[in-house]
Amino acid sequence: MKRVNTFEVVPQTENDKECLLRLLDASASLWNELTYERRQNYFGDGDVWVTSEYRGKYNGVVGSATVQQVTRKNSEAWRSFFALKEKGEYANPPSYWGNEEDGREFRTYIRCNQYTIQWGKRSRLEIPVGQELKGEYGLGYHERLSLEVRGNPKWDGKQGRLELEYNEVSDTFRAFQPVTVPDSRLDSPLASHEAALDVGANNLVACSTTTGDQYLYDGRELFRRFRETTDEIARLQSKLQEGRHSSKRIRRLYRQRTRRRDHAQNALVRDLVERLYDEGVATVYVGDLTDV
Repeated sequence: MKRVNTFEVVPQTENDKECLLRLLDASASLWNELTYERRQNYFGDGDVWVTSEYRGKYNGVVGSATVQQVTRKNSEAWRSFFALKEKGEYANPPSYWGNEEDGREFRTYIRCNQYTIQWGKRSRLEIPVGQELKGEYGLGYHERLSLEVRGNPKWDGKQGRLELEYNEVSDTFRAFQPVTVPDSRLDSPLASHEAALDVGANNLVACSTTTGDQYLYDGRELFRRFRETTDEIARLQSKLQEGRHSSKRIRRLYRQRTRRRDHAQNALVRDLVERLYDEGVATVYVGDLTDV
């Protein structure tokens, strides 16, 4: 069965951070070009499986193996879309990872045999980058980008394709490593503890467990940025000509606000579930969500 190790990735220099962001941004650009071409084919008369050759454009930045992995992931998304439609379920075609004007969603996929993780007191992750990036950021021809990782692997097994993403709100990088573990490993929490959640605005989630542990996810900084963006939207709307209700800038702010909120919520849920699983929590009680 497959399980996922999650850990934080920490570039040790601004040079390494910029190199990693360039890699993730180029991967997002590749995804968007593929998605645009396939959506055009889907809504037109073309074949979504027939696409242009993108290796020449992106190999120098992300490397040929990563071009292959992003392309493969995009194909998987389209196959999932068609599978849902065949079942008669509602589904939308794969969407974009942001856009150049509003900001792309920084993400990439590294093939299972193209990265290494060394666990220890100073755990390290090494990933490939294209030769153009190596030249720009001082890496040798055969050298890979080396990054510190924080966290401990919960699962040990055959490693799968690594997913890397950047959270603009918290300015952090996270990695998700699928591993294949023996079926004999337990597929449920190791105990039967319980947890109670209180969901709110300033404190997004307050959690207490029967193990005695408590977790608090502060949402004030996220709420402050949400409110600032909302105020800016209102200010721009007040300057619109009579009869107009929106503008390109306003629509962009709405999208940015939604993307930040969704990203923060997804990261919170993923982190909390992992913590509760480690604590052996099998049952979760959620408080009244009225007016939240």
